[in-house]
Amino acid sequence: MVNTNSFNARAQLAPGLQYFRLAALKEAGVAPNLERLPFSIKILLENLLRHEDGYVVTEKDVRTLAQWIPKPAEVEIPFTPARVLLQDYTGVPSVVDLAAMRDAMTTVHGDPKKINPLVPVHLVIDHSVQIDFFGSSMALQKNADMEFERNQERYEFLAWARNAFQNLYVVPPATGICHQVNLEYLAQGVFVREGVAFPDTLVGADSHTTMINGLGVLGWGVGGIEAEAVMLGQPIYILVPQVIGFKLHGKLREGVTATDLVLTVTQMLRQKGVVDKFVEFYGTGLSAMSLPDRATIGNMSPDYGATMGFFPVDAETIDYMRRTNRAEAAALVEQYTKAQGLFRTDATPDPEFSDTLELDLASVEPSVAGPKRPQDRVSLDHLKEQFEKSLITPVKQHGFELPQDQLQNKARVDGMELKHGSVVIAAITSCTNTSNPSVMIGAGLLAKKALAKGLKVAPYVKTSLAPGSKVVTDYLRDAGLIEPLNELGYNVVGYGCTTCIGNSGPLDNQLANAIRDNQLVAVSVLSGNRNFEGRINPLTQANYLASPPLVIAYALAGTTDIDLVHEPIGKDQSGQDVFLKDIWPTQQEINETLARSVKPEQFAKEYANVFDGNERWNAISGVEGDLYNWNDYSTYIQNPPYFVGLTPEPKPIQPIRNARVLGVFGDSVTTDHISPAGSIAKNGPAAQYLEEHDVAPQDFNQYGTRRGNHEVMMRGTFANIRIKNQMLGGKEGGYTRYFGQQSADGGRQMDEGAQEMSIYDAAMKYKADGVPVIVLAGKEYGTGSSRDWAAKGPALLGVRAAIAESFERIHRSNLVGMGILPLQFADGESVRSLALDGTETFDIDVPTDLKPRQTINVTARKQDGTEVQFKTIARADTPVEVDYYRNGGILHLVLRRLAKS
Repeated sequence: MVNTNSFNARAQLAPGLQYFRLAALKEAGVAPNLERLPFSIKILLENLLRHEDGYVVTEKDVRTLAQWIPKPAEVEIPFTPARVLLQDYTGVPSVVDLAAMRDAMTTVHGDPKKINPLVPVHLVIDHSVQIDFFGSSMALQKNADMEFERNQERYEFLAWARNAFQNLYVVPPATGICHQVNLEYLAQGVFVREGVAFPDTLVGADSHTTMINGLGVLGWGVGGIEAEAVMLGQPIYILVPQVIGFKLHGKLREGVTATDLVLTVTQMLRQKGVVDKFVEFYGTGLSAMSLPDRATIGNMSPDYGATMGFFPVDAETIDYMRRTNRAEAAALVEQYTKAQGLFRTDATPDPEFSDTLELDLASVEPSVAGPKRPQDRVSLDHLKEQFEKSLITPVKQHGFELPQDQLQNKARVDGMELKHGSVVIAAITSCTNTSNPSVMIGAGLLAKKALAKGLKVAPYVKTSLAPGSKVVTDYLRDAGLIEPLNELGYNVVGYGCTTCIGNSGPLDNQLANAIRDNQLVAVSVLSGNRNFEGRINPLTQANYLASPPLVIAYALAGTTDIDLVHEPIGKDQSGQDVFLKDIWPTQQEINETLARSVKPEQFAKEYANVFDGNERWNAISGVEGDLYNWNDYSTYIQNPPYFVGLTPEPKPIQPIRNARVLGVFGDSVTTDHISPAGSIAKNGPAAQYLEEHDVAPQDFNQYGTRRGNHEVMMRGTFANIRIKNQMLGGKEGGYTRYFGQQSADGGRQMDEGAQEMSIYDAAMKYKADGVPVIVLAGKEYGTGSSRDWAAKGPALLGVRAAIAESFERIHRSNLVGMGILPLQFADGESVRSLALDGTETFDIDVPTDLKPRQTINVTARKQDGTEVQFKTIARADTPVEVDYYRNGGILHLVLRRLAKS
């Protein structure tokens, strides 16, 4: 479409270079408050202005956003990102879907080549490396070898995709984590296409895409389903966002890290309530923050629930781009943002926000977060007390609820005593912190000081260092800190997400048996962003997020049952107590080391051959051809059945009748609970499927690596070892009660006939019976990673609706994108208040002419024949989302449109 330029906004930025002036809107009287708009809104406004074509983006859309007011507005606008970012856990199923869409296009007599990315798509293979080996100089190579052995089929498929699709760029394994590669290399701040300069914007199929907000780049995580639509040229439709201003002033105190700051910010924003909102940081405190510190805060936006956490471009942004070998891009960013009114200084008037909160950076204290959620911050001097309390705290309050006779449980392994709180995993991992040279150098300096005092890591601790890019290794080596880290067992184990995504690898068998046999609450400490139940390792019930230096400190202590502020961490060579403060590096030491060790040439060297720097990857011979040659015997890649029976036009929306409940879940059920990424349990339906296909248990790999095979992922849906179905009294694991047995006279046995079985088996029985199924849940259903299989899996199990008290943003969107209707209880109502227990059958009166956020009547019939009637809100929030639901999902809608065109 040709831009209509209704507001005469197209202008010269430089010779041969044009841009769309926001100031033209003020001159036209359309945006009278332009200077006081939040920076994030102004970037969205430029996006509309540049894409105005009278069809996808209308003059009315531009006027609507130009007159943004801080109050909530139920108005939708289209957003057209410049690019898409994928990682391999989400990227492989997304590319599988594209391959399946090419096949489906042929069935409706369309051109399969129409299924092709229309914007640049970068897929970074970073989630597949597991820590099988650690604590040695060979760990990196051995883990890489295991990664290729396990994932050869997946990598061959991606090699085909690299050749078959235009605009798809694959960053090979052992390069880095997608968000850190994005921050350090892929992001340019401002793009130029067809002679027009415009802001770099993106969406990513990973919730922590928001890390790039620290660079002043507008972008956030979406489900893989939405990402695929963007690849195929579809805009994302969003409600005009509220923007929460977070004012920062002051400066962090000595000994306080960026990790401590982000845990504080996460806690504050969770308490504030920012789901579905933008957060934008402002105030003079920004000038005291490094860009990696900002990126750390932006990274954890999904953990405080916001769509994104945005930092405007300023002098630090420009300096960072120069420091990371992007001087030419930095010059354009500075020129463009200053011309466009998108450059922040301390003199910039505060924007007008929907709401605000404020933090004095000097008030931040050393902290960790856990044991089960990233928003549960604990000050360092209170962790011992908090951990001991968590042992007896009810599970509903995120504790472990141990009986009194288990509180003193202990075990001995090779002469070492293990107890509740023993740290068995201490991992420096995740883009959140490994992207930040300050905390990484701080960890290296702490290791050096600890060795000088004669301290050693407890022998039962699994240590690991997994940087988010090879640049980290370069500057640690140049700083002389690789050797002390290695000596403490922190050898580089891989360049990928590792422990943070659940790829912590196995524990020593003797140690694992001791934990299991004695029912110990063992602990992991990691510098990551997620610590949900069952995610890090099946044997660590308690998981704490901490800065890299604190990860090493807890490895040295060997337990979280210690007050590191007031109690000694160990003893030196002469038997004297050593306290954490004795080995903690000063900020001056960190800054001096950073200044001499981090150089632009390191970034130039490591990113010079970013797409072809792995010889083993280069040696993969991808199959050529427009259509993928599916292998029916593959246990990694299969053609998903989403498009079986696809018709040119969608069928009318129908009410849901006589639905059964697959599960009744409580609050804060995460996408990890719904679709785990970690180890495949040896006794579940997924394991049974793999064994039937001659896969040995040691080769099961992770759920995340099997996402290209719907048969595995269906069986893994709701199969997290820690998920609790209240239909079974809170029993852990993916089990439910099936009520569909046929009685002798052909009727249904509704009570005594109920059987306990896996959720997958029950779903298949209901599907064979022709019975639709639903799930019931509490608050924040679907919190966590933007995991499309948390929607795809339920859809393939036959789930038609999810009724919850509230939904996390991305998961709600993903449900609609897979044709599942999210229904929200009316305020004050819940599973408990309505006395629902999952034994009921449900009628849901979905009308044929469904409207956004329409009130839907639901009737639950109990076993004794009584009925409970209640109202819900259909959380298909926009007309476009209603179209997705009507079509059976976003991919079906896109496919039908492309076939018609």
